[in-house]
Amino acid sequence: MVKREGEVRIPSGCAIAAVTDRSGAVFGGTDIIDSIALMHDRSNGLGGGFAAYGIYPEYKDLYAFHIFYDNNDARVQTESFLFRHFDIETFEQIPTRKVKSITDSPLIWRYFGVVPQSKIKKNDFDEDEYTARCVIRINNTVPGAFVFSSGKNMGAFKAVGYPEDVGDYYMLDTYKAHTWTAHGRFPTNTPGWWGGAHPFTLLDWSIVHNGEISSYDANRRYVEQFGYKCNLQTDTEVITYLFDLLVRRQGLSLETAAKVLAAPEWEVIDRMPPAEREICTALRTVYSGALINGPFSILVGSKYGLLALNDRLKLRSLITAEKGSKTFFASEESAIRVICPDPEKMTAVEGGTPIFIPFAEVTD
Repeated sequence: MVKREGEVRIPSGCAIAAVTDRSGAVFGGTDIIDSIALMHDRSNGLGGGFAAYGIYPEYKDLYAFHIFYDNNDARVQTESFLFRHFDIETFEQIPTRKVKSITDSPLIWRYFGVVPQSKIKKNDFDEDEYTARCVIRINNTVPGAFVFSSGKNMGAFKAVGYPEDVGDYYMLDTYKAHTWTAHGRFPTNTPGWWGGAHPFTLLDWSIVHNGEISSYDANRRYVEQFGYKCNLQTDTEVITYLFDLLVRRQGLSLETAAKVLAAPEWEVIDRMPPAEREICTALRTVYSGALINGPFSILVGSKYGLLALNDRLKLRSLITAEKGSKTFFASEESAIRVICPDPEKMTAVEGGTPIFIPFAEVTD
């Protein structure tokens, strides 16, 4: 018997989730895995991943490079570049465990290093700009190598697979972080591959995203004017570069950058008080190439904190809750309640209105 509409669940795209402790206390990865696992049907096994902040306290002042290699030649070439451009303190393969559903894995290594002062003095930019340029150079010039994480005291872990299997594969139950984000992918018009899984990162930025960016080409052309390269076969990549450009390079606050990406409609701006109208008009005019169109909900991790943002029409679900010192986000309420059955507060994230949770001093 053929099932009728309403008798079978049609998943509404990807799943995203996050847990952060506002006190800075660190906790294991079990909760975030359980949360994203509850939304299993929102992904299709073509990508899952996590970002974790505060996981490398012993190397907190060093850049942590997580890199995929297709072969040893790519590793040799990339390591030659890294050792010429950074003082690498230590490096190793990222530990994994066998998971039946995770197959065809690349070589996965991590490196911890600092930018030599001689490089800073030689170039007219700071260590973050130097590191970002090195990451972009590796990803665009070394065949078979992909730097998928490059921040300090944070790391991304991703693969082709369901997110709960990816979490098991990377043994995230053995890590502790003060903030976790997660993603289950359901690609609609781009392929599933290890580099295309979320989160997308640059330096300490990480983005998990549910939705589809219809303004991708305009956004891509805009960021590529500033030296970024969008070649990862997904629209989410450009959001990462937009935040990096607007906040790190151009000095906007995270909240202001969110107002640029999810700017109000012109008729809404026209009804604002004069001072607010002047600011929003300037932002939409100056940063028109950064305006994101299309349905989206995103979670943005950075060294500043965790930001949640819906498109201005709220065409994708995103729920937030609090209990004690923890704040939770998820595409579905049930994904929060499975790890926090009795939250003190729960609400939907409003369209176009960012929620920002600043990071506190990290505690054990």
